[in-house]
Amino acid sequence: MPESNFVDYVKIYCRSGKGGKGSMHLRHVKYNPNGGPDGGDGGKGGSIILRGNHNYWTLLHLKYERHIFAEHGGNGGKDKCHGTDGKDVYIDVPCGTVVYNAETGKYVCDVTYDGQEVMLLKGGRGGLGNFQFRTATNQAPRYAQPGEPMQEMTIILELKLLADVGLVGFPNAGKSTLVSSLSNARPKIANYPFTTMEPSLGIVGYRDNKSFVMADIPGIIEGASEGKGLGLRFLRHIERNSLLLFMVPGDTDDIKREYEILLNELAQFNPELLDKHRVLAVTKCDLLDEELVEMLRETLPDDLPVVFISAVTGYGLEELKDVLWSELNAESNKLATITAEDTLVHRDKDMTRFAQELADEGEDEDIEYIDEEDIEDIEDLDDFEYESEES
Repeated sequence: MPESNFVDYVKIYCRSGKGGKGSMHLRHVKYNPNGGPDGGDGGKGGSIILRGNHNYWTLLHLKYERHIFAEHGGNGGKDKCHGTDGKDVYIDVPCGTVVYNAETGKYVCDVTYDGQEVMLLKGGRGGLGNFQFRTATNQAPRYAQPGEPMQEMTIILELKLLADVGLVGFPNAGKSTLVSSLSNARPKIANYPFTTMEPSLGIVGYRDNKSFVMADIPGIIEGASEGKGLGLRFLRHIERNSLLLFMVPGDTDDIKREYEILLNELAQFNPELLDKHRVLAVTKCDLLDEELVEMLRETLPDDLPVVFISAVTGYGLEELKDVLWSELNAESNKLATITAEDTLVHRDKDMTRFAQELADEGEDEDIEYIDEEDIEDIEDLDDFEYESEES
């Protein structure tokens, strides 16, 4: 079976650079035998920085990047020579990426727009050379600072697609057919459950050159919030959607009951999803006559817009786009800027279930940590305090 190009979960060990040591040196030359201290400062260690990049829509480029190291700062030298600064390392991620600490499961940061930069691990400061410690009463200090130690963390990068409308429905509800009918996206379509194995995005054109983004995720089954089917892994992608479009086939025995099952699964996964605006689309209405449509309409919930559609014949699609556009632009549904204080992504989250799921698929092998002794040019650092040494 070919490997999927859509990767929305990776685990990486990151380490910033340590600061270089300050130099302890006393200048002594023929023409100036008492030149005094001239030890230079150590260089700053490189930092690990996350950067949003709209050219990426998946984490595939990071799937096999299991270790990311920034450069260490160079040591200071005599003649007040400053050590070289370690180069910062930028990790480009798609917009909508959330970062968690893999060991604690706690939220770390969020990258939501193109060009956004978030300092993940700061490089250590370089130590001061003995030139910096000269005073009138201590004209020949024989000590310098070591550099600050590096920082390290194993992180989980979790992608949540940024879309205006998220499709929610059971397998074979017609979600992929709708996306292909309204946009240029071409998800796989077939007459069997779980045809869609990975999320896809489509840009839906509207009047006056306006448009909105629609996200198709794999079908949800009852018990998805408990790990059944594919729902657990992909339900996260609708957390960032402004509007949820529930899709239930018109030939279903009880449309209202299926809608309530879907709603319950979302509530079990994340109760905050119930605060989003919702629209119900009854699909495959080319199999129904007008009289049956009117009868079904009376049995459906009154607290949300309902549209009867057929993606195959185009029936009701224009009405659906009108309803979606109206709901997206409703005053009560204006998208707020996502910040670090967003309670949705700031909530405590247990990442064990996601990690176990990927481990079962063989995609999340244990990370092999590299010891300091195995890396070239690594020197032991004492605690951050002054150290003495002879020139």
